[in-house]
Amino acid sequence: MVFVNHDFAKNLCMDMGLYQVNSAVRRPHILLAASGSVAAIKFANLCHCFSEWAEVKAVATQASLHFVDRVALPKDVVLYADEDEWSSWKKIGDNVLHIELRKWADIMIAGGLCDSLLTCIVRAWDYSKPMFVAPAMNSLMWNNPFTERHLMGIDDLGISLIPPVKKRLACGDYGYGAMAEPTRL
Repeated sequence: MVFVNHDFAKNLCMDMGLYQVNSAVRRPHILLAASGSVAAIKFANLCHCFSEWAEVKAVATQASLHFVDRVALPKDVVLYADEDEWSSWKKIGDNVLHIELRKWADIMIAGGLCDSLLTCIVRAWDYSKPMFVAPAMNSLMWNNPFTERHLMGIDDLGISLIPPVKKRLACGDYGYGAMAEPTRL
């Protein structure tokens, strides 16, 4: 988990025009994310600090829930976890939680992830053995600069990419992001 200086974030919101002292302007929307570090024991305090001047929603990985005290969170802070991701999605075109949170948030504060079995295996992988990656995601995620950097990084490691295809995506958007058909894998 990475902690950002409270005043820095507040000033950034002011610079972006998202927050003004003693103003009727809506409070900035901050999405806070906890990963599976022991530092997540401070997550409730972080949520309290930001919720004094911003609307806060929180996301916690499964591993971080070992450390996050849900009872200590501010009452107006909703905490989302992995099991919430697809709970309201029934068909193409329905809201997808990670897309809705991305739309809602003005700023996201998060730390790096290596807190699931899968991410730990990837971090521990012997890169003399082949690895293939077949990504699937929303078009905005696919075209995100972080994704481009990640793709360059996996290419540098010799990981083979099986790129996504263009079609109607689970969130209802049309574009690149759907996983390649199993016959291509």
